[in-house]
Amino acid sequence: MSGTSVRTDDSVLSHIDRQLFKIESTLNLAAGLVIFMLMLLAVTQILGRKIFNMPIPGFIDWVEQFMVVFAFLGVSYCQRLGGHIRMDILIGRAHGRPLWLAEFVSVILMMLLVSAMIFGGFMHFLRAYNIGDSTIDIALATWPAKLIVPVALSLLWLRLLVQLVSFGRAFGRREEFPVAVPMIEDAATIARREAEEAMGDDLVEEEAAR
Repeated sequence: MSGTSVRTDDSVLSHIDRQLFKIESTLNLAAGLVIFMLMLLAVTQILGRKIFNMPIPGFIDWVEQFMVVFAFLGVSYCQRLGGHIRMDILIGRAHGRPLWLAEFVSVILMMLLVSAMIFGGFMHFLRAYNIGDSTIDIALATWPAKLIVPVALSLLWLRLLVQLVSFGRAFGRREEFPVAVPMIEDAATIARREAEEAMGDDLVEEEAAR
């Protein structure tokens, strides 16, 4: 697939991966739109306060609630592309079955951690909903924002499940390039791919030819 290190094919697992990625991409786009909206809101707040002496009521409350959206909605999307920070000094030197086994164990540990966070996040949402928790300034209900956390983490859990199956299958079948998981790339490959995304393939090829 162009612009990413994730391999696709015609298998059921790859089909599930691509369908899940559509959901992740949509939520990531929503997170980006929220960031843009908050930027406009901040500009309106500053101009309204400085020029017209009319600040937006509950500006801080709105920002606090919407910060959850862009902080969590893109987490599964980032996991699919391998964008999260990881320590691969040792694991990056492994190849074949030892690498897939290490990745398999890593994903299991991540799933356990995410499962605990989903449970804690849902209980936190439930408590806020039951007591009618709200913000201090304009009394916005906090439970919608708190519900986003377990929902987004549940999507991440599904993404990890897909990756777990892929690494397990790669280990069992001795696959060289498993599907539905991001491959570890060296710095030069990452830099070139990012340049292609920013400049376009043709411009990068022209620069390389020079």
